[in-house]
Amino acid sequence: MKKHIFIFLIISCFTGCSDFLELYPHTSLNEGNYYQTEAELILLANGCYIPLRNNEKIAHWIIAEMRSDNTSFQKATDGGQWAREACDEFIYASNNDFFATFWNGSYQGITRCNQLLASIGRQGIQWSDEVYKDRSKGEALFLRALYYFNLVRQFGGVPLVLYPITAQEAVKIKRSTVDEIYENIISDLKNAVSHFSLAEKAEEDGRANKGAALSLLGKVYLTRHAFEDAKNILNEVINSGKYSLLDDYADLFDPTNKDYKETIFSVQYSENKAELANNFIFYFIPSESRGEITNRPNVALGNQAGANQPTQDLINSFEAGDLRKDISINYWTGKDWDSEVRAIPYCAKYKPPVSAPDKRCGDNFPILRYADVLLMYAEALNEQNRTEEAIPFVEKVRTRAGLLEPLSGYNKNDLEELIAKERQREFCFENHRWYDLLRTGKALEVMTAHGQRELVLKSYLPRNSFQMEEYKLLAPIPVVEIQRNGIEQNPGY
Repeated sequence: MKKHIFIFLIISCFTGCSDFLELYPHTSLNEGNYYQTEAELILLANGCYIPLRNNEKIAHWIIAEMRSDNTSFQKATDGGQWAREACDEFIYASNNDFFATFWNGSYQGITRCNQLLASIGRQGIQWSDEVYKDRSKGEALFLRALYYFNLVRQFGGVPLVLYPITAQEAVKIKRSTVDEIYENIISDLKNAVSHFSLAEKAEEDGRANKGAALSLLGKVYLTRHAFEDAKNILNEVINSGKYSLLDDYADLFDPTNKDYKETIFSVQYSENKAELANNFIFYFIPSESRGEITNRPNVALGNQAGANQPTQDLINSFEAGDLRKDISINYWTGKDWDSEVRAIPYCAKYKPPVSAPDKRCGDNFPILRYADVLLMYAEALNEQNRTEEAIPFVEKVRTRAGLLEPLSGYNKNDLEELIAKERQREFCFENHRWYDLLRTGKALEVMTAHGQRELVLKSYLPRNSFQMEEYKLLAPIPVVEIQRNGIEQNPGY
């Protein structure tokens, strides 16, 4: 990783107001005379979220959702987006900026979490209430686990750093094994649960909490195929009674009334400042739609538009009568990349600016939802041959989607296939699909078949597009990490 990522003596501090979302990098101070009060440590906790916010809006959707069979890109007429398109087509290279951006952002977040964990127990710090200390420690542990969870699913074994280190020490750290990374993720999440349990009266909308830590721990266990552990942890979330499905799926994606009832943890965005905003709608709509969808004709789209476009595979996955389809996917009729007029599908979950005059958008990005917990719980039960017990939890999600016919006659394999389809439909454009395919061992099979269909549909694709091989299920380690730190590259690259 870059040498500056782990510098111990210099770290960003943050300026803020009453809403922790409003914090952003402001200046640099010497660590030795900072982080000595409750207020400063809470600011540092707030800063641990910032790299996650940047990763989700810049790189993660490209290397997760566009890397799956859910989305692709509208062919750009003026080029300039090859790195993005290469991720979609499995034409990987270790110098692809999106992998490097995601790697660096993740380690920036880990560094901030490590700094907080190292500072929070310092003698002499007076806390107005110990719940804020426990909340801040829980946040650092949860976020560090989330950063590492995303890294290990993308790259496999990565350098494991659990405390502040110098630049000189950083270059000596090599890759830990996948098992070692997961052991630490699980340990961090268990500890986060313990601290959040002591800080429930200090919970705030938008911050991680006990429910988020338990839900992520359940997902980690499911990923590791520890199905009994996953079932037990996810059952605790369900039995807490704290979360429930919204009646209307569309309400999950309303930036004017953000959801904290079904959404267990989401990345917070705001139109107030460019640093706090996302630009999803400006990237995801057809490139020639101008302001017809964004309601901002003054904002040029450029060649970044037309990304994360629904594939025919995703469109075809929806059953007749599924209310989620029209909420998730809209169509704009106009000129496509070849100047032909046609109905072009685009992601409709993320909305135009509400009041900002430019391209600042404020929709939150969901990471963990209660529907996710229900479907993961059903998957864990089904994997233990408890199919009849699992079915009602799948039906809860389907009923909200308008699919009212009871599920009957399903065996384990049938329900496994249905859960995979439900997850594809329920969480499209939320960066779940690629990781679901990896977790269930279906990525190579599904993506090979998807690539063959894409090559038939898109004659302009390079001949080496979608040449799937097993080694491509892991992303390449960014070349700068190999050159500077001697980190071993993944096989095949």
